[in-house]
Amino acid sequence: MTSHPYHHGDLRHAILAVAVELIRVDGIGKLSLRELARRAGVSHAAPAHHFRDKTGLLTAIAAEGFETLADALAAPVDPDANILGELGVRYVRVALTHPAHFEVMWARATLRWEDSALAAAAQRALGLLRSALDGAPDAESQLQAAWSLAHGYAALCLGGNLAPGPDAAEAFRPIARQLFP
Repeated sequence: MTSHPYHHGDLRHAILAVAVELIRVDGIGKLSLRELARRAGVSHAAPAHHFRDKTGLLTAIAAEGFETLADALAAPVDPDANILGELGVRYVRVALTHPAHFEVMWARATLRWEDSALAAAAQRALGLLRSALDGAPDAESQLQAAWSLAHGYAALCLGGNLAPGPDAAEAFRPIARQLFP
């Protein structure tokens, strides 16, 4: 990984981008604000100035991840498509294309859930999933089953436990049809 010296522009965004790359390579546990600052080419105080501490930084990354997920879920779905399967494919695709965000989003103990940006982004994503099932019998159980299936599949792919081919997200579609015809 190379250093990304900061010169001008949006320092907050630059720090987030370097943090996401560090997490992608080394995971959350090895992230330090000092190393992040060094890699971003900024003073060691710069990350703390923008995020207060590591929890603040991770909370901002999680909010970005939930926004990305919500944007993917918000796209129109073909009315003839299997709605849960289609949303599951989108969930898996976001997880696989943004693995650092995905890791951080579900590391509940490392986040400030009272943060307004995180709470709003997470609620938006969950609201989109819930609205897809409006009026369905036992909608909450269906939501939990579909979410568990997509999340588990994505986690297994990211962990190298499944190797479903070049488009793992698309490979999820027939799996979802097994449980949600």
